[in-house]
Amino acid sequence: MTASAPLAATDRVFNFSAGPAVLPESVLREVQDEMLCLPGAGASLLEISHRDKLFVEILHDAENTLRSLLGISDDYSVMFMQGGATLQFSAIAANLLRGSGKRAEYLLTGSWGKKAIAEAKKEGEAVAIYDAKESNYNRLPSASDYSVSDDAAYLYYCSNETIQGVQFQDEPTCPESVPLVSDASSDFLCRPLDVQKYGLLYACAQKNAGPAGVTAVVMRKDLIEKADPSVPGYLYYKNHHDNDSEWNTPPTFAIYVLGKVARWLRDDIGGLAEMEKINREKSGSLYKIIDESGGFYRGHAVPECRSLMNVTFNLPSDELTAKFISEAGENRLAALKGHRSVGGIRASIYNAMPREGVEALGQFMTDFLSRNG
Repeated sequence: MTASAPLAATDRVFNFSAGPAVLPESVLREVQDEMLCLPGAGASLLEISHRDKLFVEILHDAENTLRSLLGISDDYSVMFMQGGATLQFSAIAANLLRGSGKRAEYLLTGSWGKKAIAEAKKEGEAVAIYDAKESNYNRLPSASDYSVSDDAAYLYYCSNETIQGVQFQDEPTCPESVPLVSDASSDFLCRPLDVQKYGLLYACAQKNAGPAGVTAVVMRKDLIEKADPSVPGYLYYKNHHDNDSEWNTPPTFAIYVLGKVARWLRDDIGGLAEMEKINREKSGSLYKIIDESGGFYRGHAVPECRSLMNVTFNLPSDELTAKFISEAGENRLAALKGHRSVGGIRASIYNAMPREGVEALGQFMTDFLSRNG
């Protein structure tokens, strides 16, 4: 591939950022068209009250579209919150662990799980019943690698570790008596999901479902009622459930865009099963190049644990890694530098990354190997 001319102000690169991340171009154009004046509002969405009837309709539409995509029953509340995963690390433990007399159990498969358990320990006993630290978090546990207590407050796991590029293909084994809790931030809506298996799952939108600022929380209603009312107001899920996600001013713009992304998945893509098919094709094409490179590209995750969303790999030297990133940028392939804890390259190919972007990266990888291998 040859280097392209400098980008004009309106040129778009293929954006492989891990988050905030790529959004569907059609959604961005809709937002652009409605930015100055939301139809029927006489003002921008950024200017109208969260109590305005038009915004309440937007909020309910986003919720209902999520419910239809994921098959979320009325047994569950869908709440839109702020604070990202960092707030959820604390809120989950405050609502489900505080004062329970039980212990929370965690599966640690990467950086986000480690951050979550550190916050949970401030609310009560929280233990790692599996930790992949010795392998630098390149794998996931099998059912025989851990045992969940029948009376645990909950079992927590991160379904897709963005930094390490490992993803659970199925839910971890968990007793029916124990609520299963998941951080689904970076693979939310990438495939169908059996919500009925969960007590609570949440997703920060900025990786795969929208812009930064909103976190979708899906929680079984009976668990909401069990929390200690002494939990600080914003952390107390019951406040958000009882007030239709408007206990305080919600992140209106982020909810608006999330709703449009959900509609794009439903109407343009054709649902989550079709989205999963596309995601497997995209990731599979890159993993094939890695596997057939003769060791020039070395995947971080073991093959059976590879992520559909974050393709992580290393090159033979730091010099080649720097050269890869530089030349990729010249070819409009942006944000490929891996996290410092893993190094190498991280290509985040979320739902909105078009096939053309993955094909361009694959061609660049093949050309780079031929010139440097």
